[in-house]
Amino acid sequence: MATHSSEREERRLLPTRMVYGLYPEVVTVPGDAKRTLMTLTNNYLYKDLLAYKGMKKPDVLQKLVRALALQLGSEVSFNELSNLLGIDKETVESYINLLEKCFVVFRLDSFSRNLRNEIKKGKKVYFYDNGVRNAVISNFAPLELRNDVGALWENLMVSERVKRAAYSGSYAQLHFWRTHDQKEIDLVEEEDGMLRTFEFKWRSASKATLPATFKETYPAATFNVVTPDSFWWFMRP
Repeated sequence: MATHSSEREERRLLPTRMVYGLYPEVVTVPGDAKRTLMTLTNNYLYKDLLAYKGMKKPDVLQKLVRALALQLGSEVSFNELSNLLGIDKETVESYINLLEKCFVVFRLDSFSRNLRNEIKKGKKVYFYDNGVRNAVISNFAPLELRNDVGALWENLMVSERVKRAAYSGSYAQLHFWRTHDQKEIDLVEEEDGMLRTFEFKWRSASKATLPATFKETYPAATFNVVTPDSFWWFMRP
């Protein structure tokens, strides 16, 4: 898109991309973005998915997708989702697997290797497209009126990094990192024995540092903070 317009123009449109996402028709016909996303969500996300393997619980799938959208950027518990939706944990996992196969969502597993305190079986679920996520919760409010800006920024950056890895043929493994005493890193990228770590901050003035326990345990790891002022290098192939 930057080649078609310019990096400067894409930077200017960043708030729009965070709310409406990057589907081709959304980008090329921005005046119809909301209608396009609602049609896409209602006609594809539910109808086509529910036809897959004769799925017979449309209300459960809708509630699950909405629950995942509302937990954007947070660790997801299959047990909690099971209790919330009134279905067993295996069904929750099978529905999420289906959503992954259809490129609606993807999950990151927690990174753990050496520390006893590291969370070893945690999962986060992200949406491939911000606009689809916002359509699921019917919220296209501008950024200044939202309380989920940080989560939208994290989702956009992580999803674009996943796409970047796929396009470039990278074999990097992507994770998040957290300890039981709430130390955390948004993204850990492992490739060829090297660790690259990233924090995503919508406010450029926000401070972030690599947790001391991680730095001591993995001293060779690099660390970068990704903000709207510095994101371009992070997404470029």
